[in-house]
Amino acid sequence: MLNFGAQFLALSRNQKRLVMLLADLLFLPLALWSAYALRFANPFDWQYLTPALPLFAVVPFAGIAVFMKLGLYRAVVRFMGTRAIWSVLYGAVIMSLGLYAAAMLMGIHPFPRSIPINFGLLLLVYVGGSRLVVRHYYHHMVGRFADRTPVAIYGAGGAGVQLALALEQGVEYSPVVFIDDSPQLRHANVAGRKVFGPDALGTLIKTKGIEQVLLAVPNAGVAERRRILQRLSDYPVKVQTIPSMPDIISGRSVDALMDVQPEELLNRESVPPMPELYRASITGKVVMVTGAGGSIGSEICRQAARNGASRLILVEVSEYALYRLERELSGEGFGELIVPLLGNVCDGDRLNAIMAQFKVQTVYHAAAYKHVPIVEHNIQEGLRNNALGTRTVALAAIANDVERFVLISTDKAVRPTNVMGATKRLAELLVQDLAARSETTRFGMVRFGNVLGSSGSVVPVFQKQIREGGPITVTHEDITRYFMTIPEAASLVIQAGAMAQGGDVFVLDMGKSVKIVDLARRMIHLAGLTVRDADTPDGDVTIDFTGLRPGEKLFEELLIGENVTGTNHPKIMRASEQSLTAVQVEALLHTAEKLMAVRDSEGLRELLQEAVDGFVPSSPNMDWVVGKSVGRTIQ
Repeated sequence: MLNFGAQFLALSRNQKRLVMLLADLLFLPLALWSAYALRFANPFDWQYLTPALPLFAVVPFAGIAVFMKLGLYRAVVRFMGTRAIWSVLYGAVIMSLGLYAAAMLMGIHPFPRSIPINFGLLLLVYVGGSRLVVRHYYHHMVGRFADRTPVAIYGAGGAGVQLALALEQGVEYSPVVFIDDSPQLRHANVAGRKVFGPDALGTLIKTKGIEQVLLAVPNAGVAERRRILQRLSDYPVKVQTIPSMPDIISGRSVDALMDVQPEELLNRESVPPMPELYRASITGKVVMVTGAGGSIGSEICRQAARNGASRLILVEVSEYALYRLERELSGEGFGELIVPLLGNVCDGDRLNAIMAQFKVQTVYHAAAYKHVPIVEHNIQEGLRNNALGTRTVALAAIANDVERFVLISTDKAVRPTNVMGATKRLAELLVQDLAARSETTRFGMVRFGNVLGSSGSVVPVFQKQIREGGPITVTHEDITRYFMTIPEAASLVIQAGAMAQGGDVFVLDMGKSVKIVDLARRMIHLAGLTVRDADTPDGDVTIDFTGLRPGEKLFEELLIGENVTGTNHPKIMRASEQSLTAVQVEALLHTAEKLMAVRDSEGLRELLQEAVDGFVPSSPNMDWVVGKSVGRTIQ
């Protein structure tokens, strides 16, 4: 039987069409004979059958012609839907009427009027039913020959039904049950499948072998989707989702499944941007972005291009990052808008030439060394790039009458325990000093936490480690971080910068902090895997705690003090914090210059401690190119 099934599936489409045509040649006279047998309760009543023999000769060929005209043989049986069923119904009606007309023309007598009616009904059973049987058999055989993954569809509405019907035609997934939050649908039968509540998922995994859950709730809001995902993250099932409703309306297939994005696990509600803030600093402006190839820099470039910047100057020290961004923006139709330029933020001559040449109006300074352990081992370059480089860009902005300068800062600048955070806080202090003396350029700083998907984020690292089977490495079981998405962070940076009056420090509402180990567990579960630990020694992926890295904090903060006020935007706050005097800044810069000349990394760390309030290094000097005051050498 299995060999026959495999051979049937292996037939070409034309061969399968021929099989169905030959079957109908048999079903048509069979339906007429059955109509007589049903009418007279005698399958071989020759008193009535003999006069009707001409009809038996004509019916098969007339029926084939009618069904061909109706397109029945163009329909693929395994995809057969309501249109094909209607073709069979129309064909049955036409054949019933034709049978009666032929009997009258041929003078066949006796010819009971119930014969055409019985004939039409039996045609529906034989011709239509045979196709439904083949369709069911096909999917049964596919399930036998192709190892389909048993899945549950979350959402028993229209999208869920469409998804189930689409998956039935494929060889990858077998939709077994529906899951839905609606109590009214519990234990109902939708599209041939039973509907269960979310609480039954654990039992369904065991009894039905569910390996994957497909979200079919395209109209669900952010909060509802997050609630569903948090509930599903308790189970070891892979979760994928269908496209959103706008994507479906624009033509994307409902079965174009996508992985759940990690940002959907965050307890964040995004706020629509305020158009007037984009107009103030982007629309119709010449915008320059330093560090344009980075995560935040490139997203600011995208949003600036899409929101009407008159010219977009991309400044980047990495040739490859600049090339990649230039190709992306050109591919979106912004090729004539952008000017890709190689440049280092410590090169004042280059920056002055760029701003003068293109008459830059808005600068977003995103260039920075941001990886904590790397900067911890390269103190002098971290200070030169993050702090002094920022001052160089800001001075060029003042010299060229730039309207607005926005520094992208970090939560690690608050009571830093590492050199990277200390240099970013020093950058803030240097910008505040220039803001107090500038009469033309408005300066602002925007401070926020981690962004999902950036090169320094744990999320892409976790995703890679999960794909490779683990282990997932977490530095400490209690470590927490604030997160937001790259597009949201860039949008809030643009809007906050537009509200700057002079030296403002803006703090973004990052929501609740996330425990990193909890994020790791959720990502493991949503990938359809289990955590291997003492309680589940047969799990799939282990979580290893590697210890805090040099300069790493358990908890991040966004505010140095308590003096914070709201703004017109619900996600943006303005902080009032201590600054340095002009005399202190000049002395600091003079000392830094002398220490850098002799590569005195220990002296630079001490200088950062003096300048940055609350900087308490969490580790000894880790610089790999040490200065004269450090009593060790690196081999």
